[in-house]
Amino acid sequence: MLSPPAIKITRSSAPSSSSSLSLPSLRIMQLIAISVLLYCSALRSLAQAQELQPTNKMASGDNDYQVVQLPGPRTKLGEGPVWDIETQSLYYVDIDTPAVLRYDYAGNRTYSAKLEGANSISFIVLVAGQPEHFVVGENNRVTLIRWDGRCEEAHHVRVLADLGNSQSHVRFNDGKVDPSGRLYAGTMQLESLGDLFAQKEGQFFRYTNGTMVVQKKNVSISNGLTWDEPFNPLRMYYIDSAALNVKAFDVDGNGDLKNETVFYDLRVNGAHPGYVPDGMTSDADGNLYVATWGGSKVMKVDKRSQQLVQEIKIPAEQVTSAAFGGPQMDELFVTTSSKGDKPAPAGELFKVTGLGVKGKPMHKMIL
Repeated sequence: MLSPPAIKITRSSAPSSSSSLSLPSLRIMQLIAISVLLYCSALRSLAQAQELQPTNKMASGDNDYQVVQLPGPRTKLGEGPVWDIETQSLYYVDIDTPAVLRYDYAGNRTYSAKLEGANSISFIVLVAGQPEHFVVGENNRVTLIRWDGRCEEAHHVRVLADLGNSQSHVRFNDGKVDPSGRLYAGTMQLESLGDLFAQKEGQFFRYTNGTMVVQKKNVSISNGLTWDEPFNPLRMYYIDSAALNVKAFDVDGNGDLKNETVFYDLRVNGAHPGYVPDGMTSDADGNLYVATWGGSKVMKVDKRSQQLVQEIKIPAEQVTSAAFGGPQMDELFVTTSSKGDKPAPAGELFKVTGLGVKGKPMHKMIL
């Protein structure tokens, strides 16, 4: 910023016939000088305010929140964000590239790695007691991989479960670990085989001892899931995107689902809202945060009233998932997709601050 020009003002105690300026002229110059100083001061204040301005600032109800685009590669289909408290990193995937990614919070930098032989990588979860090891949904199987979070290539360790040739027409989609360390993950028909919303070839599974145990059949697009903890860790919320709702289940001692109900319906007066639910997370109070594919927002649904209480606007149409993280667990990380040649910033990773809530630590899979 340039400093305002120096202006010298000469004052006289009394008018003099020898003065080069008359009194009215001197007053005019003084007024001009004061005006210039005020103008420059105003410009400086405006510039300082702009420097402090976040990428996006959006009001919602009584609170303001800020949406900031984070550095990293644009994803074709960003998904599956998982916050790791130990490394202060956000792990996520690009399903279609495919790649696994790590956003380093301290360094404000994102690393990406390929996995040899993978046609898709749909989710990534942390593994208890095994640093630099992760379980991913790879094609139509579940795989243990190793990655140091920096190199450009991740490596296979072993296959945990394979759906086999009879399920070669599907791939895994969303997957997460419950409070007991159990992996749940679901499938969907391959996009290349037709309209995803017109078929129900997907299933929802629980992993146990090398086997994928079916929990729900006739699923179109198995998607977001979270649990009502710490209040009731045996209550699960789940999304089949084509159903346009969030379902709730009770979980028995074995981890099997029962008592399916509709917790929240996205339809507006019974009609399609123009977008579908995608990934999902919840905060420490048990409220749900539902990403909307085609809706440019994350929807906050109150746990008790089962009503929409906030819309968090994201500058990308295809919002895929969300996860709380950050040093205080009060920042919401949001993944998006550029699929269909959507213009930037579609496909970027975003961070939302100022929501006034905290999330919960994400669980690690027990192998």
